[in-house]
Amino acid sequence: MAQALPPPGMIACEDIASSPAFTRLAEVLGVRHDLRYAGTDNFSGRVLYAGLDCAWIRTEAARGLEQSAAWLETRRPGWRILVLDALRPQRIQEAIWADVAGTDAAQWFANPAQGSIHSFGMAVDVTLVDAHGHELDMGSGYDEMSPLSMPSLHAEHLALGLLSAEQIAARGWLHAAMTRGGFAGISNEWWHFDHGDRVVVRRELPRVW
Repeated sequence: MAQALPPPGMIACEDIASSPAFTRLAEVLGVRHDLRYAGTDNFSGRVLYAGLDCAWIRTEAARGLEQSAAWLETRRPGWRILVLDALRPQRIQEAIWADVAGTDAAQWFANPAQGSIHSFGMAVDVTLVDAHGHELDMGSGYDEMSPLSMPSLHAEHLALGLLSAEQIAARGWLHAAMTRGGFAGISNEWWHFDHGDRVVVRRELPRVW
């Protein structure tokens, strides 16, 4: 069966392996990856990337990740950044949106009409692993759609005893490392970071279909 053509202005996910604009996650120095949407360990409980190779990121963001990893290694030797999601094709974002639109879960996902920064290859979902390969305790799970996941509520959650100082410190190490590579976090997900300005990314870069 022939591959369907992507919509105008978009790049097919199947074609990015031949594009110098993208880098394989496996080639990003100092970083590991375990894409949760390529398996069932995610909010939906099913494989979302079936038949698609999404272990990619735009090359400028890849270089940023390497800078973040290098900074982390100098401060916490043995710790590594673990990428949980990177490139998320537009067609997958549309499928997710079809499931969550009109529900409370919609606030956790970008409307594909506007464009998720993941679909440009310029966002990552990440956590940290220690020198033994164990994920740090961040106080809530990846894709846990609850107030506990919101960095904007750290002070309140600490005061109420809902998050510990150690859990917030672990998030702080992640945030500090990512900012050293030119990434910016968001207010409601401790794991999500954009590389570059969202407005500029959406205006100047093509999405991946």
